[in-house]
Amino acid sequence: MNLLAGDIGGTKTSLAIVDPTQGPAQPLAEATLPSRQFTSLAALVQAFLSEVTIPVQRACFGVAGPVVDGRATITNLPWKMDEAQLQSSLKLERVRLINDLVAVANAVPHLGASDLFTLNRGRTDPTGPIAVVAPGTGLGEAYLVHNGARYVAYPSEGGHASFAPSNEFEMGLLRHLSQRFGHVSWERVCSGIGIPNIYEYLKVIGFEHEPNWLAAKLAVADDHTPIIMQAALNEDPPCKLCRATLNTFVALLGAEAGNMALKVLATGGVYLGGGIPPRILASLQEGHFMDAFVHKGRMGEILAQAPVHVILNPQAALFGAAYFGLDD
Repeated sequence: MNLLAGDIGGTKTSLAIVDPTQGPAQPLAEATLPSRQFTSLAALVQAFLSEVTIPVQRACFGVAGPVVDGRATITNLPWKMDEAQLQSSLKLERVRLINDLVAVANAVPHLGASDLFTLNRGRTDPTGPIAVVAPGTGLGEAYLVHNGARYVAYPSEGGHASFAPSNEFEMGLLRHLSQRFGHVSWERVCSGIGIPNIYEYLKVIGFEHEPNWLAAKLAVADDHTPIIMQAALNEDPPCKLCRATLNTFVALLGAEAGNMALKVLATGGVYLGGGIPPRILASLQEGHFMDAFVHKGRMGEILAQAPVHVILNPQAALFGAAYFGLDD
């Protein structure tokens, strides 16, 4: 029975039809559609299926948000998704909704060397727990536990846990953001929405002067993150204020990845997903990440042995949804 797999995002939705005998790496058909042009997930899927004319019997969709009792909503979209309703409207035998980080986690055991960039080789326990930390627009987290036969993925909303500073600079960042948000989560400092927060704090404390050309760009932009990232990585020379923002972000990502590794004792490895890590590989190798990752007192030696990889494959969430659906 063919499976329809989907990675459902606020901006775009990627879909693929998978034959169980060929697997997700060889889809029968695939497409990426603009999510906001459709009134619902069912409408988007129906538009896709009407074009490909390949029969499907089952579906599994990874969605950017918590899934409770087969129901989910997604950030930045008015869609309300329900497994039973989707199954009925799409006339399928089964529909499953899973958290998008659970989808990424399901892909991890199937990733090859070309899908990964290794930051710390460490020592891999082939059946040890695995942590997944994924900074994109938000901060997603998940983990996998081996059940004796295979790995099983579980969701986490750890990105919304309280941010814990580890030095005076970070304490100042927490105080600054507390005045604005009240509760300050790791997502507020360790994601695409967190990068402008770090930048603003550095500017407020006078860490470095903001160039006039950069101020002009930011003044007319709805999303400051890509401008700050470009000025940190691509300008010649890089903007010092933006570079400091990126270095701070990398250190905070290392700290939270280390937290997640300790919480699940990730002897099977730590995998960095999301859209940001593949774009900042050089920065991740400069030392700020691993210094913060192992800065855990008596647990530092244990973390130094944890394998750490960046997921390079942009289709990991789609593949993971497919693997989950095929195993379901």
